[in-house]
Amino acid sequence: MLPLDEIRTLLNEHDDPVHRERPQNFDKEASARRFTLLTAALERRFGRSGGAGLYQDASVYGRFSVADGTGSAGELWVELSNFGGFVTAGTGTDWSADGAADLSAEFETWLDEVCTAAGCVFVPLQLLLEPYDGPTATLVDDDRYFLEVLAALGPDGPGGTEDEDEDEDDDEDLQAVWCHRYFDYV
Repeated sequence: MLPLDEIRTLLNEHDDPVHRERPQNFDKEASARRFTLLTAALERRFGRSGGAGLYQDASVYGRFSVADGTGSAGELWVELSNFGGFVTAGTGTDWSADGAADLSAEFETWLDEVCTAAGCVFVPLQLLLEPYDGPTATLVDDDRYFLEVLAALGPDGPGGTEDEDEDEDDDEDLQAVWCHRYFDYV
């Protein structure tokens, strides 16, 4: 696997606020080939129990899921981004530290080798959970703006009451991470 600092550099180099869904020089055929190679390798490893799906209006190209999963967090998933041939993986239903920790070192090494052979770059989920401070607006930014508008309506919000404890949790949820840039809807 590439050193994390090199991967961070690649993430920054591919960030383009003008092209949120896919880069200007997006190669549809190359992405289709990469996804086919990834899913074929995953099917060889996990059998036909896996399922693959493609996305629209997103910076993620496609996702392969294995319902039985590989650990305590549940379903295993592997995603390919429209940018940089970036690939990440986790378990469970969303991006989380638990979903990242549930992957074995053996699986990550295997996936990194598959990615290299397919012309992709494996990006560990732990790195993608780091705060995103790049120039591209994410859905998290849209959510934050919406909440700021609601807050401007008054201290009680539009419904008449406001729970301070929920606001503290919302602030944590409103921190964009690198997953939002390269593996999310736009």
